[in-house]
Amino acid sequence: MDAQQVLTIGQQGLFTLLTVAAPVLLTVLVVGLLVSIFQAATQINEATLSFVPKIVAAFAVLAIGGPWMITTLVEYLQRTLQAIPSAVG
Repeated sequence: MDAQQVLTIGQQGLFTLLTVAAPVLLTVLVVGLLVSIFQAATQINEATLSFVPKIVAAFAVLAIGGPWMITTLVEYLQRTLQAIPSAVG
């Protein structure tokens, strides 16, 4: 296994991680921004008001996109494990 193969596997892993994590992170970011704007407009400063909607949105995205996320991760793992014999020998 040479350095190019290691870098390619690492690059694919990081891209897969970014692809899988992006929907949850972007949703939580947007919900946090909306809640912050709401808190600034109404001058309500309560910690649970910013925390609970983010958790609910994250669970909703995981419930909707969870099967796709698991499938993507399993496919990456299968490709990586199947490439081991050719990388070693």
